[in-house]
Amino acid sequence: MSGRVQTAVLISGGGSNMQALIKAAQAADYPANITLVISNTPDAGGLAKAQALGVKTLVIDHKAYKTREDFEREMDKALRAHKIDLICNAGFMRILTPWFVRRWLGRQLNIHPSLLPKHKGLYTHQRALDAGDRQHGCTVHWVSEGMDEGEIIAQSIVDIFPDDTADSLAARVLTEEHKLYPQVLHSVIVSSKAKA
Repeated sequence: MSGRVQTAVLISGGGSNMQALIKAAQAADYPANITLVISNTPDAGGLAKAQALGVKTLVIDHKAYKTREDFEREMDKALRAHKIDLICNAGFMRILTPWFVRRWLGRQLNIHPSLLPKHKGLYTHQRALDAGDRQHGCTVHWVSEGMDEGEIIAQSIVDIFPDDTADSLAARVLTEEHKLYPQVLHSVIVSSKAKA
């Protein structure tokens, strides 16, 4: 395991992207070692998936804290205690404060289900359809203080078909997310080591 970048995944729900990352990291030559999954929701389906794949999980319920920063300080403490170098947000449904973002700047990735800068925020698939877009997809970007505004690293594009619904489009985009996120995590680590 030496030389592999210690990585945590933050989730709020089912954790399918988290699962894709963990499975990719099981390869002996993969440069990340995913050692921790943190959820802000105690009933997140991804917790059981992570445990089944042998990854330590932690619940830090945001509702138990008075402020967003109090919650994030607890999360930051846990990440540092586990010697985490890099964070992957994977369906983590919390807007992070500038305090947390600055502490992890350049070390926190997010995947978003649209071709940023289009359709930041929620309900991206329906919004792409409503806008009459011909293409849609997903984006991996660095986390910055603005929501879904960080530097774009890579995107994957899917065509929108005339009979698409938000659900059918979401399913095709999710398939791409599961391929793109592990590829980007790999390339980000390799390129950062090359620069070091």
